Amino acid sequence: MVTALSFIGLFGGGFLSGGKRKEKGWLIGGVTGLIYSLIVFLFQYLGYDRLFSAEQVIYHTCYTLISMMGGILGVNIATNNSRTA
Repeated sequence: MVTALSFIGLFGGGFLSGGKRKEKGWLIGGVTGLIYSLIVFLFQYLGYDRLFSAEQVIYHTCYTLISMMGGILGVNIATNNSRTA
């Protein structure tokens, strides 16, 4: 359940940040995903004194990719709406 909500939240975050920026959606979406992963990593490392496991590295790589896809889609939808207006 938490994984599904994380994917949805990061896709939405990438979508919104890409739509506001209106260019380089892959970059701004990737930064959004990396910031999320950094916050989770710092919480886990500083709070529980544990590094990411191999499984967590795969999850956070997928989180960043999903956020990038959301950013790309957000840029394309925002750009298409501004062209038709």
